Amino acid sequence: MSYYDDRPDWGDCDFADPGGRSALRAATKRDPRNLPCPNCRAPNRLTRRDRSLGYQCDSCADRAERGGW
Repeated sequence: MSYYDDRPDWGDCDFADPGGRSALRAATKRDPRNLPCPNCRAPNRLTRRDRSLGYQCDSCADRAERGGW
């Protein structure tokens, strides 16, 4: 069991890749990565927390930052 699995709240630093390029949140037992990306519809890309923050999957975010839409 990891630190994030039994946390009662979302916390301040719960990134899936701390210090990396992704803004997505870490998946937990309570908040699994089981939602599709709202842009590309790829399955199992976001957690409920990611969705509540209006995020998209890393691939779509990378394309948007490069102007690839």
